[in-house]
Amino acid sequence: MTITPLLPNSNQPLYEQVAQRIQGAIEDGTLTDGDRLPSVRKLRHQLSVSVSTVLEAYRLLEDRGLIVARPQSGYYVKSTGQRLPEPRPSRPPQRSSPVDISLALQMMDSVRDRHLPQLGAAVPNPEHLPVAALNRIMGKVLRAESIDTHSYGTFSGCHLLQQEVAKRMLNAGCSVPPDQVTITNGATEAVYLSLRAVTQPGQVVAIESPTYFGMLEMLKSLNLRALELPTHPRDGISLRALEEAIATQHIAACLLIPNFNNPIGSCMTDEAKKALVELLDRYDVPLVEDDIYGELQFEGDRPKAAKAFDTEGRVLYCSSVSKTLSPGLRVGWSIAGRYQAQIHQLKLVVSQMSATAPQLTVANFFASGGCDRHLRKLRRLNQSQMIRMQQAIQAYFPTDIRVTQPTGGHVLWLEMPRWFDSLALYREALQHDISIAPGIMFSASSRYRQCFRLNAALSWSPELDQALATIGHLAAQQGP
Repeated sequence: MTITPLLPNSNQPLYEQVAQRIQGAIEDGTLTDGDRLPSVRKLRHQLSVSVSTVLEAYRLLEDRGLIVARPQSGYYVKSTGQRLPEPRPSRPPQRSSPVDISLALQMMDSVRDRHLPQLGAAVPNPEHLPVAALNRIMGKVLRAESIDTHSYGTFSGCHLLQQEVAKRMLNAGCSVPPDQVTITNGATEAVYLSLRAVTQPGQVVAIESPTYFGMLEMLKSLNLRALELPTHPRDGISLRALEEAIATQHIAACLLIPNFNNPIGSCMTDEAKKALVELLDRYDVPLVEDDIYGELQFEGDRPKAAKAFDTEGRVLYCSSVSKTLSPGLRVGWSIAGRYQAQIHQLKLVVSQMSATAPQLTVANFFASGGCDRHLRKLRRLNQSQMIRMQQAIQAYFPTDIRVTQPTGGHVLWLEMPRWFDSLALYREALQHDISIAPGIMFSASSRYRQCFRLNAALSWSPELDQALATIGHLAAQQGP
């Protein structure tokens, strides 16, 4: 963005002239909701004014409610448009059921088809990942550790990575020794091992509703029954419903994504996480916590993990770098508390160890400080892209749609009226080479047929804009 030159002989103070130029760019649509403003240094050089003049102009625009400052990020145009309403809290029947993933399995190939716009898959944008830096580090690792990277490692993982993960856990409110960290092949293996450690076939596991379909696949493979519980699109699972369920039937474990749930983006408050852990402690129920999106908050500090409030060792914490650095490296970890011995035994049986070279690559990237720099950029990109997608949904989709308003992560959950059929929309969109994720994939009992999930991690482009316009047009063609 280029600001028009100032008028040196004007009676208007320079900072007001700067503010007026930017306000004009916002009002005429040159700058839209969520756009990043030029840095203070760049604007100072562009307009030949002082730093204090630019800062005063930005403060004036903040006072007018037009822009917002984000720590260590810069200034952005504040969202001023009318937001679409959020989806309603879910209301699944509070009875357990076998998990039905037959339809989900049929749809997964198209949802993850790389030849289609990845609107249906909750994958990060490869263009926004630190691929070049990771490749350089891996090359150094392979040269420096040429023997060790081709040898069997320990089942618990490389000590350097354990140390770096333990350091990063401090940001999540957790203080854990490195030897309590078990490295896994992604968060999927961590969750799978955790479920096996705390359940027996046929038992009931309490889950959010809707929830990530990969978790449903794991429950199915372990012959576990799912108890879907009411979940709010902003605040997460209903603790009252959870306590009522635990008090009336045997719940073997809880399986939750407290921070930026996939698919609805909910984030439990720290108070709610603390209450959750205390509730499960009272009833001696373990919690398997998937925190894969925990570092992808848009603003402020990273939200705490539920593990931060675990004083009894009942929380089995799981995470990975798949949504932040590289899904292909398959580097994840488990911090299982009192269940660590079971995790180690199962790890030996299931996969023996995780590959050494990816572990050392991630560990060195963590240690260099490169990860934190990358995450600051990735969070800004995710937020900007999500705002653009929400704006496109508002412009192209029927007016009776509801859309989530996440404060982190990169997925959006859309809810249409009850008569709507997202499975039909999914099939019609495929005819236009567009993939979405219909809502039935995210329920053990094939609920949420009127809902669907979109991936907001994609770079904005004319092609993406057209794809959303097409989906909106197809959705509008359905009627009650």
